[in-house]
Amino acid sequence: MGRREMNGRLSAEYQGLEVKVPNLFRCPISLDVMRSPVSLCTGVTYERASIQRWLDSGNTTCPATMLPLPSTDMVPNLTLRRLIALWASTAAPSSPSSSSSSPPAASAVGPTPAAAAAELLRRVADPGADPCPALRKLAAFLSDDDVDEFDKNALARASGAAETVASVLRRSEDREAAEAAVRVLAVIAASDCIEEESKRRVAAALAADAPSAAAALARVLWSGSSLEARVDAARLVESLLRNAAASAAVAESEELIGELIRLVGPADDEKKTKGGGLALDRQAVAAGLSCLAAIAATRRGARAEMVRLGAVPAAVRVLEADAGSPSQAFRVLEAAVGCAEGRAAVCESAGTAVPAVVSKMMKGGIGGAEAAVSVLWAVCHRYRDRRAVEAAAACEGGLTKLLLLMQSGCSAAARQMASELLKIFRVNDKSCVAGYDSKTSHIMPF
Repeated sequence: MGRREMNGRLSAEYQGLEVKVPNLFRCPISLDVMRSPVSLCTGVTYERASIQRWLDSGNTTCPATMLPLPSTDMVPNLTLRRLIALWASTAAPSSPSSSSSSPPAASAVGPTPAAAAAELLRRVADPGADPCPALRKLAAFLSDDDVDEFDKNALARASGAAETVASVLRRSEDREAAEAAVRVLAVIAASDCIEEESKRRVAAALAADAPSAAAALARVLWSGSSLEARVDAARLVESLLRNAAASAAVAESEELIGELIRLVGPADDEKKTKGGGLALDRQAVAAGLSCLAAIAATRRGARAEMVRLGAVPAAVRVLEADAGSPSQAFRVLEAAVGCAEGRAAVCESAGTAVPAVVSKMMKGGIGGAEAAVSVLWAVCHRYRDRRAVEAAAACEGGLTKLLLLMQSGCSAAARQMASELLKIFRVNDKSCVAGYDSKTSHIMPF
């Protein structure tokens, strides 16, 4: 299948954009530019998908030489692939007139991804043009599972790509254009198949004017037309937080923190399942909590602001609804109890917060369990809030979980905090021990 047929979403962009292709770069079977060139034992190189179809059809000969194949092993031709990548990054589309006047021997095909990207980026950068159509085509190309990773990376690393799209996000007051720009950048930043260098360029492009980028992302989080757009914006916030030069500006944005908390889950009864439980989106929860935990780690002063804006009840709702990401929820609560406002918020809702922490303590991995113990220790032992202590004592299974944690590979600090919490859970020790499945004998530390 040719590039024009496979990438139907970009086929319109290929009209009038033609480049001269060296014959060496063409697959002998499909005559298309190779994206994943592999060599057979005969020394002939083919596009992997094309030669695989040939072999799957029952053929046992080399298509080019018709010699029998003693082995069907395919060896990636990395040298040729690098040459094609270099050519793709520098090839420029020729005009239709020059293509028509070229001799028949110099055949032309649709443009390389780099050439198509250059044209789309030119349209995005044009201040007099609507950037939305070009941005949507870029996002569709990067999101298409049928497009080879080689082509996606060629587009993502195109000169000025991240910077051009980021500038649209920062300057655009139009929601549609901002969402389209966010989608392109988020696909590059979050895709597993995109090279790390391209992801760093996205973060650097946003960090070039971090306050403006943070404000633009907050607007998308607030007014996004879909949950997907808001989650994409949160992923870009996370990318910004990993950039040392921009993290402080992001952590200082009260508007952004508030929208991230709102993304994590509803603060009221607007979204309920048929059974009456909270309907939280797992992707939104994961993206929002990850950003909040990173903000709390970046700037201690942001913790009180997060608490004031509702981070504690949002994290507790995630635990109650079993909406995934318990480890991140524990880390947000751990950051919250590091300030007086956070401890007060946890203790005021101790009847729901403490049982939620205890019930999900062992579901967030060793790191999440340690953060959960830190939360309980802060409100129950260090500051000895009566409401928190009573809520903890009433929880079933707390003693079992603390004992399990102490026997795991937890840190010395977590083990010490767990041992100090054991006395609080002693009230229910009989029910806890009865539910303890391990055949190992334990000596109770009291």
